[in-house]
Amino acid sequence: MCLDIAFYSALQLIDNYFPDLAHDGEINFDLDMGMHFLALGHNRYPVIVLEDGRYHRKYFEWGIIAEYMDTPEKVKAMRKSMVNARSEKLLDDRRSFWNRIRKKRCLIPVTGIYEHREIKGWKNKIPYHVRLKDRPMFCIPGLYHYNTKIPSDPETGEMRGMFTLITRPANSLMRQIHNSGDNAFRMPLFLPKEMEMEWLRPDLTDEDMGKLLTFEMPADQIAYDPVFSIRGRSPRPDGKPKNAPFEYAGLPPLGDEGKQMNLPLC
Repeated sequence: MCLDIAFYSALQLIDNYFPDLAHDGEINFDLDMGMHFLALGHNRYPVIVLEDGRYHRKYFEWGIIAEYMDTPEKVKAMRKSMVNARSEKLLDDRRSFWNRIRKKRCLIPVTGIYEHREIKGWKNKIPYHVRLKDRPMFCIPGLYHYNTKIPSDPETGEMRGMFTLITRPANSLMRQIHNSGDNAFRMPLFLPKEMEMEWLRPDLTDEDMGKLLTFEMPADQIAYDPVFSIRGRSPRPDGKPKNAPFEYAGLPPLGDEGKQMNLPLC
C-alpha cells in the first residue's frame, strides 16, 4: 500500500508533543515536500524512538531493506512492499520479518494521511486527506531497522535507519475510502495518544502489544475531505495547498457511518 503523509508546519508540533525530546542528526528537511510525502520515494522522515529513557527524533528512510534483499535488483523489486507492515504479522506469524523486529518500535508523527477512493463509473480515483478529530498532530506506530549488511548509500557506506508503519483492517469509514487495490480495506493503526506512548514502552509484552494492534479507531473520530491531487509537485489550479478540501461535481457521499466532518485544517 502506498500512503502519503501530510506533514506541515510540524517540527515545532513534534517538540511540543514529546517532553524533553532529543534531536539526533538534523538534516535539511523540505517541509514543502513533507506536505506530500510519498512512501515509494523512500526519503528520510522524522520518527520518534525511546532510548535510555528519553524520546529521540531521528531521520529514517521510509521503507525497510531486509537482509534477504541481498542484490540491488531484489531491493528495487521488494522494498516497495516494506513501507507498511500488517498488524497481523507482528505476533501471529513467527516466520515474518515483522515478528523478528517487533521490539524495534517507533512512532511516526503526522498531521494526516492521504488515501484514494475508487468510485464506480469514474475514470480516476479521488484522493482524500484523512486526519484525527481535534488532534493537530498524532502518531502512527511503526517499526524500524538498521541493515548492517547492505548500506543505504553504496557510495559512502552510510548505514541509515529505516522504518515501516503499521496497518490494520479498515474501520467502517476507511473501508469506503481505501476500497481498491492490492491492499484495499486497510488503514494505518490510529491510536489515542496514551496508547501511542505505550507503543514505545521498553517493557511492552506481546500481550500488551496485541491490545494496541487490535484497537480500532471509531469512525466518528476520523475527519476527512476530498482533495484535488496528491501526486506530483505541480500547484493546484486554484492555488490552494494540497490538503485543502476540493469540491467535485457529483461526488457520491460516503455512507451514514462516514458522514462528512468539516473540521478546520491545522
